[in-house]
Amino acid sequence: MIFRPIVPQEIGSVLAHVRPDSSTTLSADLIRSRLALGEYRPGWIWIAEPVPGRAPMAIAVWWGRPLDCHPGSLDALFAPLGPLPVPAGPPRRTAWAASCSTDPRSAVAAALLTAAHQVFAADGLAIAPPFHLFLPPAWRARSDVAAAVAWRRRAAEAAGLHCANERLRFEWTTDRPVPALSGRLRFVPEPDDEVFVRLIRRVLPGTLERSGARECMLVGAEAQARSEVAFYRQEMLGKRAWWRIARTTTGHVVGFGIPSHNSEVPVTGPLGVLPEFRGRGFAAEILAETTRILAAETGAAVIRGETDIANHPMVAAFELVGYLDHARRLVLSAG
Repeated sequence: MIFRPIVPQEIGSVLAHVRPDSSTTLSADLIRSRLALGEYRPGWIWIAEPVPGRAPMAIAVWWGRPLDCHPGSLDALFAPLGPLPVPAGPPRRTAWAASCSTDPRSAVAAALLTAAHQVFAADGLAIAPPFHLFLPPAWRARSDVAAAVAWRRRAAEAAGLHCANERLRFEWTTDRPVPALSGRLRFVPEPDDEVFVRLIRRVLPGTLERSGARECMLVGAEAQARSEVAFYRQEMLGKRAWWRIARTTTGHVVGFGIPSHNSEVPVTGPLGVLPEFRGRGFAAEILAETTRILAAETGAAVIRGETDIANHPMVAAFELVGYLDHARRLVLSAG
C-alpha cells in the first residue's frame, strides 16, 4: 500500500472517486472550487493506492487558508465499502496492522492519516490537524450517518485524533423577525484593534468554548487574543466597520461583537461578555445586534453561527434571538 499526496495532473482522476455520503457534502466540484481559492492544494490531498496507477482505496482532503504553510483541518475522508487488499511483504506494526480487526476502511484510512501526519510533522506542523465532520442535527438517530461517522472516527482515533468536541451550528433566515433590542446596552464602533485584544483577553479565562480554552492553555490569553483579532481583520471577508463594543447606558463596557463573513455567508463571529457582567442575558443582546448589522449590511438570506454543545449560555442566546439549530460539527483532535 502506498500513501502519498497527489500531483496536479492527477486531480481529475482522483476526484472521480470522491463520493459524498451522509457524513459529508464535500463533492468533486466543491473540491475544485476550493482548489481554485487556495484552500485546498494537491499536496494536501492524499491517497492510499494498492499499487501505482490503481484506483485509490482512500482519499483524505485537508483544508487551510490561502496563505497558510500547513493545513488547518481535515475536511473529508473517503474510502470504498468492500474488501481492501492486504499489504504485501512481512507483517509490520503499523496503523494498518493495529486496526485491521475493525472495519477495513478504518484500517486503510488510519494508515493514510498516520503517514500524512508524519510528513506534516517533519515539515514543522507541531500538532496534527483536527478532523471536522459536518453532520445533521439528529445524526446519532440516523443509522446511515452514525455508520458513516463510526468508521471515520475509528480511523481518526487510530491516527491520534482521540479527542471529540461537538458544536451546534445555528442559522438565522430573513423570514424571521430582525431581533429587537431591550435598550439596556449601547453599541458603538471602536477603530482601535487593541481594545478588542484587551476585551478578548479578558473573556478567555473561564470560557465554555473548548477550543478557546485549549488554545488559551497552549499559547496564553494574550497571544490567542491577538491571533483572533488578526484572523478576523485580515483573513475573513467581513468589514472592520461592523465590529462593536457593548456598553451599559452609564458607559460601562460589557462586551463586544465581531460580525463577519466567510467565503460563503455572513457569520456571527466571536462575541463575549466580561466576567463581571455574565448571567444577565447580555450575550443574547450582543448577538441580536450582530444579527441586525449583518442583515442590514449584507442583505443575505442566511446568517450562521456556532458554539460548543456544552456552552449552554450561548446555546440559549442563539435560541432566544431566533436562530435554528440546523447542523452539527464534530471535531476530532489530538488534544
